Amino acid sequence: MAEFLTTKGVAHRLEQVIMNAHEWLLIISPYLKMDQRIKALLADRARREIPIVVVYGKKELQPEEKDWLRATSIRTKYLKHLHAKCYLNESEALLTSMNLYEFSEINNHEMGIIVSREQETDLYRSIYDEAERIVRAGVASDEDMGGSGKNVPRKIHGDAPKEGFCIRCGSGLPASPLRPYCKRCYTAWKQMEDPEYEDVETYCHTCGREHSATLDKPVCRTCYKKYKHVLEFAA
Repeated sequence: MAEFLTTKGVAHRLEQVIMNAHEWLLIISPYLKMDQRIKALLADRARREIPIVVVYGKKELQPEEKDWLRATSIRTKYLKHLHAKCYLNESEALLTSMNLYEFSEINNHEMGIIVSREQETDLYRSIYDEAERIVRAGVASDEDMGGSGKNVPRKIHGDAPKEGFCIRCGSGLPASPLRPYCKRCYTAWKQMEDPEYEDVETYCHTCGREHSATLDKPVCRTCYKKYKHVLEFAA
């Protein structure tokens, strides 16, 4: 079940979403003024070579924020009129009223919900799909890639595979590790709703070769090593 959170709970779970990111991390927040605690957590994930994408909506960043972002591997995108606040990794999503700007403002009254991919697969997928749309709609900011200054739309990871395979029947479909089933096989999987179920799944989602796949691990070891930094945010 999704869990309702009040102010302290939101702040705590935001930290947890960052710390629990082991494959990728996506932050959507109109304001990007971050306190030292959040910066330290993000820097730790970046040092571990975990892909981090930040989408923000206020162009006028403070100089210290610009300098800090340019010194990290964090990818940034700007989206005009952004008002959504969402923080998600490969296993959970936090929807909340809290901006990163407001993280350290103890007098604010915030609320939110935390959604588990394992427990609420469809709800998590809907959140992911909308977050992915926001990422695609954004443009590369001046702080991205060491301040390249290129303000044009571009893919987060352009070398990601575009075509994939259903992990149960092997039929072709668009590549997306969060959606590794064709419609027919997903309907059949829903009867079990076990992310670790692997008695039937026999194909790698990326290359189509025989592989003992699961919803949580849809690609073979070879493909994971090759595409681990690009699969989740393929446009």
